[in-house]
Amino acid sequence: MSDKDLQDQQPTPPSGEKLQKVLARIGVGSRRDVEAWISQGRIKVNGVAATLGVRVDLHDAITVDGKLIKRVEAAEATRRVIMYNKPDGEICTRDDPEGRPTVFDRLPRPKEGRWINIGRLDINTTGLLLFTTDGELANRLMHPSYEMDREYAVRVRGEVDDEMLDRLKAGVVLEDGPAKFTDIQKAPGGEGFNHWYHCVVMEGRNREVRRLWESQGVVVSRLKRVRFGPVFLNSDLPMGRWREMSQGEIDILAAEVGLQPVALPTLNLKAKDKLERLQRKSSRPLGRGERVRTLRPTQGDAPAERAPRAPREDAAARKGNRGSAVAERPSDMRKRPARPDGDKPAGRGRGKPRG
Repeated sequence: MSDKDLQDQQPTPPSGEKLQKVLARIGVGSRRDVEAWISQGRIKVNGVAATLGVRVDLHDAITVDGKLIKRVEAAEATRRVIMYNKPDGEICTRDDPEGRPTVFDRLPRPKEGRWINIGRLDINTTGLLLFTTDGELANRLMHPSYEMDREYAVRVRGEVDDEMLDRLKAGVVLEDGPAKFTDIQKAPGGEGFNHWYHCVVMEGRNREVRRLWESQGVVVSRLKRVRFGPVFLNSDLPMGRWREMSQGEIDILAAEVGLQPVALPTLNLKAKDKLERLQRKSSRPLGRGERVRTLRPTQGDAPAERAPRAPREDAAARKGNRGSAVAERPSDMRKRPARPDGDKPAGRGRGKPRG
């Protein structure tokens, strides 16, 4: 048999790209979102309900919930990233049948695409949330293979000893499989049976931090995320406020998951001025009479408390010289101040919180 005959017998490689990858790249949603929508029958290709694994090209018409998705040839991802300091009482979905506030309520509306939340926090957890218009960036940051560590400041109520900490670092079996903290460090603050710790997990499983501590018979009374990968929750971002990350910060974050830089979209003068006004408004402290919406405690619960804050700003920050919230790994992360202020823990470095 000739080489030509062998070539003719080989299967033709599939044309186009996977549907979830195409929609993630243009910011319709993360790959995980799109796969869920396909399973729910919400996406059609050329009028036919899409199936997982289907490939599309520029000639295919794609609709989501009956709305046609517009695409252009060789469209580049629009990569914007927002940091948000989530208060308690907000949920990480776009709409809630019960009318509760969501993390999307305060965010500016992007001109292209839409905000995709990078991971979630449960309703009673506060702290750092990231949003992006780039579905591929969101997918990689959430995927376990890229090992984006998440650091939390947690206050536990109950007796904690070294043996318990060793068990939590060695791993325990939860209802959805083994889990562990890659490191735990005791932090200043707390009194009596209330103690602050900084702990790091490498996954974003549902309520994983709470369930790990509760497996040892102690109660988590406060939980705040202070770091996601190289991104720190700095003291210049009050609770309930957001800020857009700079080109340099986004490039460092993208490089963590093997993505090439993408230039921020060019804004005209009017749009730029509007975004700067929104940014200033969101970065300022809450004014008198202005409140962050939170859930009221139910009967029998402890009164709501103010969430822990990051360390006080240094002199340069007070003068308006805000530093980057993203650390170039590994050297820059070791230079960050890490001393919490009393009962107000703050972020640490990668993998191991520093005491």
